[in-house]
Amino acid sequence: MAVDFSPEPVVADLAQRTAMFVRDVVIPIEERYQGVVRSEETRAALQREAKDAGVFAPHAGTEFGGHGLDMRGRAAVFEEAGYSLLGPLALNIAAPDEGNMHLLDAVANTSQKERYLRPLAAGEIRSCFAMTEPTPGAGSDPSALTTRAERVAGGWRIDGRKWFITGADGAGFTICMARTSGEPGDPGGATMFLVDAGTPGMTMIRHIDTLDESLFGGHIELLFDACVVPDDAVLGEVDEGFRYAQVRLGPARMTHCMRWLGIARRAQDVAVDRAGERRLFGSRQAELGMVQQMIADNEIDIAASRGLIMRACWELDDGHAAAQSTAIAKTFCAEAVWRVVDRSVQICGSLGISGDLPLSRFLREVRPFRIYDGPSEAHRWAIARRVVHRNDKANG
Repeated sequence: MAVDFSPEPVVADLAQRTAMFVRDVVIPIEERYQGVVRSEETRAALQREAKDAGVFAPHAGTEFGGHGLDMRGRAAVFEEAGYSLLGPLALNIAAPDEGNMHLLDAVANTSQKERYLRPLAAGEIRSCFAMTEPTPGAGSDPSALTTRAERVAGGWRIDGRKWFITGADGAGFTICMARTSGEPGDPGGATMFLVDAGTPGMTMIRHIDTLDESLFGGHIELLFDACVVPDDAVLGEVDEGFRYAQVRLGPARMTHCMRWLGIARRAQDVAVDRAGERRLFGSRQAELGMVQQMIADNEIDIAASRGLIMRACWELDDGHAAAQSTAIAKTFCAEAVWRVVDRSVQICGSLGISGDLPLSRFLREVRPFRIYDGPSEAHRWAIARRVVHRNDKANG
């Protein structure tokens, strides 16, 4: 059977146009703001440019103004967008909005899609996904969910505290995970609620100071205190929230990998350019054996990451749960991207840790990827557990 990794012509064309757009339009703005944009005006301007270039919303369905790419198609385009820290924001494929669009498309009813998905896909509003809680609440173990939602007249009352909620500052709505049955530690009993900005009882407590800064809208602590939402705020079915979370998380893990792979490529390009022009010990730095080893190891990590992403995307597009392949890809890519950026800093020496190159910013931005969307340790535990289960099953 023939194996062909080249993208479809329409995808290849969109990826090429995305690469040109990122280099010509986005990177100059990234350099101006050192990769951190907090202005809605700048966000809107970037997205207008992306629309004019015909590269906006590659993942969204055509009925919502997007290109309707499957996961394999997204891999090529998202990687090109991720070549700049601001590329995903410009194309409207940044976290958490991109993952929320996927979730809404899969779970929301027609009315909810019109009210939330359509303006989100158009970039008219932003969103956030509120699951993570302070200890002892939900984090690496979602079943520890403590936020509760109780039935009241005409709807639901939500009470609980969330933190590290990316993009919450200025979001038009929040998808809030709350327990509607059972107790913390139970594997079921969660429900997703669509909570509009300004709903009484939902309060932004603070911006959490974090290592990374480039994700728009910050990482926020939210308080839900007697926050009442109507019955039609339920996303999907009551008590099915954990199942819907898996619909979102597998693809979202892969799109994170795609975007950060673009930054890894950018870091490698910066390092190779520097090594090619710098002379020391009588030769170009790029001709020194230890530098060549780092360059080669970067290429290996980039190629291996891309292959694992494509394998997981193929399984997702084919309708498989892909839990093992997405866990493997996420764990490897999160660590490989860090290695690539770290080696690139080392190749560039003192310049690498300065603000004259973007590498130190990249290093700060990619480090948290080994924690969010499941830390590497939790993924390794799950990967090993599946392998042991498979072996036990095979041996009767």
